[in-house]
Amino acid sequence: MHEISLLNSPWFVWVILPLLIFLARITDVTIGTMRIIFLSRGKRFLAPVLGFFEILIWLLAIGQIFKHLDNVACYLGYASGFAMGNFVGITIENKLAVGMEVIRVITRKNAAKLIKKLKSEGYGLTLINGEGATGPVKIIFTLIRRKERGEVIKMIEEFNPKAFYSIEDVRFANEGVFSTRMTYPGMLRRLGKWRRKGK
Repeated sequence: MHEISLLNSPWFVWVILPLLIFLARITDVTIGTMRIIFLSRGKRFLAPVLGFFEILIWLLAIGQIFKHLDNVACYLGYASGFAMGNFVGITIENKLAVGMEVIRVITRKNAAKLIKKLKSEGYGLTLINGEGATGPVKIIFTLIRRKERGEVIKMIEEFNPKAFYSIEDVRFANEGVFSTRMTYPGMLRRLGKWRRKGK
C-alpha cells in the first residue's frame, strides 16, 4: 500500500516521473542519433542492436505519457529529453570520430613543404596540377581517419595558411595509404625511432 501511495503522490507524478521520462528520452534519442550515424557509415551489425534498445526505451517512455495524459510536466520532460538527446548523441559521435574523411586542399602557393610534412607523418596523398580562376593551382587529396582531422588541418594552416580546403565523409575506402599515427604498430615504430635518437 505504501508503494502504491508513493507512485500516486504529487511529488512522484509531477517531479520524479517527468524526470525519468526526460532521462529515458535523452537515452533513446542519443542511441537513435548514433544508430543513424553508424548506419550511414555502413556499420550494418551495430545499427540494428542500437535500434533494438532505442525502441525499447522509447516504448517505456511513451507508455508513461499515455498513462498520464493530463500531466503537462511529462510532456515537457518528453520534449526536452528529445532535444537534449540530439545534442548528446552528436557530441558523443564527434568524440568517437568514427569513419574516414577525404580532405581536398587547393592552393596557389608552392605546396612542397605541406606535401613533405604529410608524407613524413605517414599520410597518403594524391597531387594534381589544376587551373583555378586566378591561375594555376595544386590540388592535394588525402584520406584520413576522422580523429586525425585536427592534426591535418593544423598542418595545412601552418604550411599553407591561405589554402582552400574542404572535407567530405567517406563511407568505404580500399587499398589506401593510411597514417600509422593512431595504430598500435605505428606507435611502436615511433617509440623505436625516439629511442634510437636518444642513443
